[in-house]
Amino acid sequence: MNETLKNLYARFYTPPAESETKREIEDAHRQLIQRLDKPERRLILRIIDAKDRAAETRSIDSFICGFELAWKLSAELNLYDETHPTDAVGRVL
Repeated sequence: MNETLKNLYARFYTPPAESETKREIEDAHRQLIQRLDKPERRLILRIIDAKDRAAETRSIDSFICGFELAWKLSAELNLYDETHPTDAVGRVL
């Protein structure tokens, strides 16, 4: 099921527009890269890549948790509707 939810996430998730914070991070990264030697630059890139992967994992996990919550709420409401019949305007009989 998680694979299906990951596919839904990939299909429907639209990343937010680039924020001022992201531009600040990229600017600081460029400045740091200019001041470091090659081994240190590689280390910084590894850190950034790992943080990006962690953020993506959290985003997907959040989507899956939200979807599962919505699914469970929907099931609860359907069960409630079955045990509490209503009239045409939605009042409980």
